[in-house]
Amino acid sequence: YVKHLEHEHLLYIKTFWLILAFLYTFRSVYDDQPNAHKKFMEKLDACIRNHDKEIEKMCNFHHQGFVDAITELLKVRTDAEKLKVQVTDTNRRFQDAGKEVIVYTEDIIRCRIQQRNITTVVEKLQLCLPVLEMYSKLKEQMSAKRYYAALKTMEQLENVYFPWVSQYRFCQLMIENLPKLREDIKEISMSDLKDFLESIRKHSDKIGETAMKQAQHQKTFNVSLQKKNKMKFGKNMYINRDRIPEERGETVLKHSLKEEDENEEEVLTVQDLVDFSPVYRCLHIYSVLGDEETFENYYRKQRKKQARLVLQPQSNMHETVDGYRRYFTQIVGFFVVEDHILHVTQGLVTRAYTDELWNMALSKIIAVLRAHSSYCTDPDLVLELKNLIVIFADTLQGYGFPVNRLFDLLFEIRDQYNETLLKKWAGVFRDIFEEDNYSPIPIVNEEEYKIVITRFPFQDPDLEKQSFPKKFPMSQSVPHIYIQVKEFIYASLKFSESLHRSSTEIDDMLRKSTNLLLTRTLSSCLLNLIRKPHIGLTELVQIIINTTHLEQACKYLEDFITNITNISQETVHTTRLYGLSTFKDARHAAEGEIYTKLNQKIDEFVQLADYDWTMSEPDGRASGYLMDLINFLRSIFQVFTHLPGKVAQTACMSACQHLSTSLMQMLLDSELKQISMGAVQQFNLDVIQCELFASSEPVPGFQGDTLQLAFIDLRQLLDLFMVWDWSTYLADYGQPASKYLRVNPNTALTLLEKMKDTSKKNNIFAQFRKNDRDKQKLIETVVKQLRSLVNGMSQHT
Repeated sequence: YVKHLEHEHLLYIKTFWLILAFLYTFRSVYDDQPNAHKKFMEKLDACIRNHDKEIEKMCNFHHQGFVDAITELLKVRTDAEKLKVQVTDTNRRFQDAGKEVIVYTEDIIRCRIQQRNITTVVEKLQLCLPVLEMYSKLKEQMSAKRYYAALKTMEQLENVYFPWVSQYRFCQLMIENLPKLREDIKEISMSDLKDFLESIRKHSDKIGETAMKQAQHQKTFNVSLQKKNKMKFGKNMYINRDRIPEERGETVLKHSLKEEDENEEEVLTVQDLVDFSPVYRCLHIYSVLGDEETFENYYRKQRKKQARLVLQPQSNMHETVDGYRRYFTQIVGFFVVEDHILHVTQGLVTRAYTDELWNMALSKIIAVLRAHSSYCTDPDLVLELKNLIVIFADTLQGYGFPVNRLFDLLFEIRDQYNETLLKKWAGVFRDIFEEDNYSPIPIVNEEEYKIVITRFPFQDPDLEKQSFPKKFPMSQSVPHIYIQVKEFIYASLKFSESLHRSSTEIDDMLRKSTNLLLTRTLSSCLLNLIRKPHIGLTELVQIIINTTHLEQACKYLEDFITNITNISQETVHTTRLYGLSTFKDARHAAEGEIYTKLNQKIDEFVQLADYDWTMSEPDGRASGYLMDLINFLRSIFQVFTHLPGKVAQTACMSACQHLSTSLMQMLLDSELKQISMGAVQQFNLDVIQCELFASSEPVPGFQGDTLQLAFIDLRQLLDLFMVWDWSTYLADYGQPASKYLRVNPNTALTLLEKMKDTSKKNNIFAQFRKNDRDKQKLIETVVKQLRSLVNGMSQHT
């Protein structure tokens, strides 16, 4: 076989060279002249003949070998056929035997393929199972509303698991579903947040109430100690017989300690009352979703809306303390929640945001309280409002909110509280004055005496020496008023508590409010009482006596305030009580009213006068109305013995002057046209009785004829007409030593003209009598002279 290949190889080489020679020759044929073709064909034939010779030589050379090979092949032919049969039989038998093997082999191949596929599937499933497990976990977290964990699971799926199986269709479906899940989570968390905001809006009052109780609990012990220290002035202490009840201080302390024990019970915190998890979840969810700013803006916007709603008061809030309490607890609850959010979250709310919100709220709160408190007319309600404001301020101050403006507002409300107290005590004083009998307090035994001096600081050694029964000079209203002034001081002190003010400031506030009570309320009540029509002279006298004792008691009120505040009266800036001036003004008003009523009473008696102005002869005795008036004045002036000397003297002088003026006006009345001499003589008898009354010294203390001088004008005028001494009057007129210096020419002229008309009427039929004619001429002459004198005075003027 190798040799055969070698021969073929050599044959190929020769053929190759023959082809090359042919091509070369063929080319040369066509390159030469036209005869070249013939030459070429000749040469080709020659070449072919040469090759045939060579082939024949080669065949002859190998012929024997070929014959030998054919012979050998013929010999082998039989063996080859046998071998073929054997091989065919063997192949058949082998094929028959290998069919089962082929079946098994195909099974093995199929199993191997399945095994490989299973392995591949297991590998792929092992790769997909964590993804599916995480996605299943995501579904469970969504079902369990663990949205923040679900978002974290989504992040793991996207960043870790999905890249492993991104080529699978189910993964694409999962990837497409995640944004929807995120939106669902945002909507659900936002819905939870809305529910949370609605819940805390409804429960803000409970949150605020709890926070205010906590703040109050923290202060209770200190307040109790302070009250206990202040109680030292209530332990059987007397300040000039002015005792402060011990029971009041003990009651206050026991009440405080009782409140402290109650407050020691477990107090729920804001975390116990409010579930803040929706806020945390929503914040974390939006943070994970990269939309934290949207959440913050939404939260702040909604809370600002809620703040406006919380700060909006009810229209009738000022009617009850519960209205104010509900208003304060809602506000406290709102800001307690915001403070908690500020400290447990990062960036959801900031200190600047809460400060801005608080400043806005504080301005609104102050405006609301200022408006609604102005409607409060009950001091107890104003006091409750003050206590609520203090607790409100202390609570929010504990959470870091500035509350100085609230305490400034309390000073405004303090003035209003004082106004309501003044109105209330004005009613109290009016009731006391209405119930008073304006008579000295009768005392029948020692026990009653001690009761009075315990209630009112009265000291009079002479009265103490007197035996029972006896009387205090003042009426029942005096100790009642004194007690009510102390009650007012107590009430005013209640407002000053817990205002974080010094004792000096509290002392100043108490003194100023007490001054207002004395100078405005009590003074106004006294003046109104004095001006009441049913208050008579006796009552006015008693009022003057009462004001005198109340004036003396003012120093004990100052000591009372000093004992409360422990601020000495000698301190430079200590305000003094204006009770002295108050009661002096009231007393002066009462004195003036006495003068007025006394003059009115005189006018009433004078109006009873019934003179016969045309009588020819007097009755020989004073008029009845005048004697009744004098007896009345005597009895009244007996009552005046309890008044200060100058008051009684002034009243007596005023009464005499008014009586003199009234009598003078009666003579000069324009409606009185005629007066007879008999009427003048009767009138003179009445004036004589007035002068006798004045000279009898109805009120001690007048020097000489001072009181009689009140009737000097009447006396000189009547003497002039009784004596008919016109020549002396006209001659001495204007002289300091004139006997009729007090007689006015105009007055004399008016009275003379009335007598002139009477003389004419009475002497119509007696005009021929010489005396009557002379008297008439004299009257006419005097009238002319008086008119000349009056005209001369007018021209001179």
